[in-house]
Amino acid sequence: MVRIVRSHRKRGVLVAAGVVGLLAIAGGQLASAATGATPRTFAVSSAAQLSAALAQAQPGDRVEVAAGTYATGPIRVPHPGTAQAPITVTAATIGQVRFTGAGGLDLTGAAHVVVQGFVFANNAGLTVPGSATGTRITRDTFQGNPGGADLTVAASDTEVDHDTFENRTAVGVYLQVIGPGAHDMAQRVHVHQNYFFNHQFKGANGGESIRFGLSGRQHAVANGLIENNLFDKADGDSEAISVKSSNNVVRYNTIINSRGTISLRHGWNSLVEGNILIGGTTGIRFFGNNHVIINNLVEDTTGPAMEIGGGEVRDDTTSGTDHDAADHCLVAFNTLSGSDNVVWYESSKPFPPSDDTLADNILLGHGQPIGKGTGSALHFTGNILFDAAAGSLPAGAFRTVDPRLVRDAHGLFRPTATSPVIGAATGSFPQVTLDIDQQVRPAAKDVGADQFNAATPARPLTPADVGPNAP
Repeated sequence: MVRIVRSHRKRGVLVAAGVVGLLAIAGGQLASAATGATPRTFAVSSAAQLSAALAQAQPGDRVEVAAGTYATGPIRVPHPGTAQAPITVTAATIGQVRFTGAGGLDLTGAAHVVVQGFVFANNAGLTVPGSATGTRITRDTFQGNPGGADLTVAASDTEVDHDTFENRTAVGVYLQVIGPGAHDMAQRVHVHQNYFFNHQFKGANGGESIRFGLSGRQHAVANGLIENNLFDKADGDSEAISVKSSNNVVRYNTIINSRGTISLRHGWNSLVEGNILIGGTTGIRFFGNNHVIINNLVEDTTGPAMEIGGGEVRDDTTSGTDHDAADHCLVAFNTLSGSDNVVWYESSKPFPPSDDTLADNILLGHGQPIGKGTGSALHFTGNILFDAAAGSLPAGAFRTVDPRLVRDAHGLFRPTATSPVIGAATGSFPQVTLDIDQQVRPAAKDVGADQFNAATPARPLTPADVGPNAP
């Protein structure tokens, strides 16, 4: 039986909200369909009932699935909602409905649908096809399906939030964002407040936590936003966040204890701002043109904190897999420390980085030379270097002085009241209006990621801030 809860007017009489009827299943379909414009709630407890309820769900309706394991399917969501009245398909209790085996949801024909609260421990994960625009995937858990990706997004205006992706050991990514056709990208995909945990595929490639595009889509403008996500033990690939499209924003994420980096592997014109990366071999690496890398804090890495990429090509024209040299990029107002070279200009490839600016960063070497490699027409201003030799950084690229940083309660480097970084920035850089705490920077900016303030609101994200049970 499918329980329907609704409130509606019938022949001028107001029927109070509540249980107004039970509709019997006949041959897997509802024997009769409720009518009325007021949204209804369907309560279902089997795969057959779920299929029947979804077959008649209309904009604004809500389908609640009882706790249990569902191995039949995938079950199709055949009708679209609207932006103002989406169809919601939800676990009655968050985390208590498990799709296993062939079970799951098929969003072919859907749009403006909310998928909420499920555990995808199934064979195929979940795909948001290109036609399913305006879909929201929220408060779900993905447990490393044996296929290629746990969640594939090809639809514009998709929101992926408050989900957990965990414990993957096979090749494949947690979340991949692609688009229609062979070269396009989904537009305005928003990925936020998710927990990416324990990605333990041990191969050399193909285990990213997020892959935002592909080589063949690198010149497609995506306008994606990846923010406020936590990555812990992102060890399935050297790239935790792999951006392979253009015009994206990656900001205010936390990566800890991870092999994976933030990597702008393909594409142009992206912004990486205000991220916190601590320990492991984490860092930021980028290829392509016109990127802006500002206000990030990279601490205690065993690999380079910042890699400015060289390429097999200067500017990609074929949408191939070659590295595209990093040209015309800005790296400014970051605080970078590590036990290896802190800033690496990758100049071993045929086309070294060119026309890039390193400005107003704090560079802490912990004994190893700060700079490695070189490029052409590089620009330097306002950088502060401490506790290491300059390496390949040229004279005039920095000044050597103790920045007088202390670690706060969360282990983050902060300037003290007597720090020489205060008000010492030499570049104006209109791209830099905030600091890592999202506090407004004054005209006299401080060097590094943090504008000195006794209040320090930014901290690394924790599991309590992300995933299905977070606020």
